Amino acid sequence: MFSKILIANRGEIALRILRACKELGISTVAVHSTADANAMHVRLADESVCIGPPAARDSYLNIPQILAACEITGADAVHPGYGFLSENARFAEILEAHNIVFIGPTSDHIKIMGDKIQAKQTAKDLGIPVVPGSDGAVTPADDAHAIAAKIGYPVLVKAASGGGGRGMKVAKTEADLDNAMSTARSEAKAAFGDDALYMEKYLGKPRHIEIQVLGDGKGNAVHLGERDCSLQRRHQKVLEEAPSPCLNTEQREKIGEIVANAMRKLKYRGVGTVEFLYENGEFFFIEMNTRLQVEHPVTEMITGIDLVNEQIRIAAGGSLEMTQEDIRFEGHAIECRINAEDPRTFMPSPGTITYYHPPGGLGVRVDSGVYQGYKIPPYYDSLIGKLIVHGRNRVECLMRLRRCLDEFVVDEIKCTIPLFRDLVDNQDIANGQYDIHWLENYLAEAPES
Repeated sequence: MFSKILIANRGEIALRILRACKELGISTVAVHSTADANAMHVRLADESVCIGPPAARDSYLNIPQILAACEITGADAVHPGYGFLSENARFAEILEAHNIVFIGPTSDHIKIMGDKIQAKQTAKDLGIPVVPGSDGAVTPADDAHAIAAKIGYPVLVKAASGGGGRGMKVAKTEADLDNAMSTARSEAKAAFGDDALYMEKYLGKPRHIEIQVLGDGKGNAVHLGERDCSLQRRHQKVLEEAPSPCLNTEQREKIGEIVANAMRKLKYRGVGTVEFLYENGEFFFIEMNTRLQVEHPVTEMITGIDLVNEQIRIAAGGSLEMTQEDIRFEGHAIECRINAEDPRTFMPSPGTITYYHPPGGLGVRVDSGVYQGYKIPPYYDSLIGKLIVHGRNRVECLMRLRRCLDEFVVDEIKCTIPLFRDLVDNQDIANGQYDIHWLENYLAEAPES
């Protein structure tokens, strides 16, 4: 096992990793920008190193500074969390070259799944169902109109190196295609330094279903069920739940085993999430995230498995200690991402938290790095924390969530708690009848406050 882990992240996920390390008896190093000097994970870590000014490119994305922090403190492993360098294959390679373990998949697997075109072909080769689309990148020299016509409109144009909804445009008809291609190419170049695009069938009202996987890199892998992440705004997840209210046991087991078997063939190491669009009883692969997900707590709540603990243990050379038959799904869990944003306009709302009171009680978990008097900086994402609740069934879970949202107080900044209070009272949500477009339609139709 590792003696010291450097946590190359910030906010709630840095604190989440720190707690897992403490429970494993592993010393911790927190790295931070000058803006995060008073962050909770910095306060609680055994050691801390300032790695630069507030801008992420000068601190949390600064590989030489993180490497120097490892050498100064003697850290023998790095946990990247999510975002920042968590899916940077070059970062993983550099760490390995310096005999520092990257707690995550191999750099080869990060590369394969980081390229959306290669990931789709790999998924297809591994027996995972994929969305009908172009065979590879659609270059300016290709007849994009012929490719789109073969797929059938509407089509979705996507950045090959994309993520977070950037470089993604819908062409509903042939007349829309040229503009969609041009705009997506420009966005992809600006955001990822790569203007390669591919094209796939645009599904009308799909659900976003993702399968959590865990492998040891030795050919052993299991799935830990699915999460329904269909409540989204601009392709960003807002609320996640497990299990999905739209799947039955047979569907769950079938797609789960397909994915787990693919990970066995791939000899995948660590945690990962295979994401699908689901419509009319069919699953279509869209991407794989080779890291811990923001929404991983809902899986932990229904399985009782500590995913960060497993990440660390496997990265240290451990084998998978469970089989698929060992995994049991108990009850229902829902996660709300509480952001420092206006609940209607979603404009960021950085500032000082003058009063903070998180909810508690049976089946309630709050993953957050904030505290009363904490100043939310304007330089990073607006996540304050995650409220996760668990119940014996979905009805009990929603009732508990409603109670927790009434208890949760974050002043004097604006946050998204009021939005979630409205959502839990909505009949479509109560019935589990929503798709990836539902939230944006709901927000567009909501009256001005």
